[in-house]
Amino acid sequence: MGWDDNFDSICPIARALCAVGDRWALLIMRELAMGVRRFEEIQAQTGMASNCLSSRLKQLEEDEIIERRRYSTRPDRYEYHATEKGKELDAVLLAFRTWALKWDSSCAGKEVAAELKYKKTGETIDQNWNIPAGEIFSFENTECSISPALQAERENKRRKFLEAKNK
Repeated sequence: MGWDDNFDSICPIARALCAVGDRWALLIMRELAMGVRRFEEIQAQTGMASNCLSSRLKQLEEDEIIERRRYSTRPDRYEYHATEKGKELDAVLLAFRTWALKWDSSCAGKEVAAELKYKKTGETIDQNWNIPAGEIFSFENTECSISPALQAERENKRRKFLEAKNK
């Protein structure tokens, strides 16, 4: 039995993993949640090879998880945005974040990379926070403060990407 056999599975977990079950898909969705929309910016922050990123973006678009929006016509250039279907993956990203804050020892006792606050209540979203009953979590409902360490990491990734590109 191969991975492709899961496309026909009646198991919803297997089917969901077919759409977004690799690290690249979730890293792309993380970048979109952070407001990063353009191909090269996503590539710089994820470290993906351009062919891999292009393929993954096309698949996410086919699965209606993201959509392309043209921002330039000479040449044609696009930005990527999460669809409503894609925004519902925000809760999955939050679950990964919550899990890492609790169980990843490299996170313990260190500055939180990004502090999230729930806009409606001002509550800090940490490993003990629960999504309010009856709501679907969305990063659109949060205020995010990126730590200086994460900001430096992201700037360093961008700088290295541009240096490699310009060689």
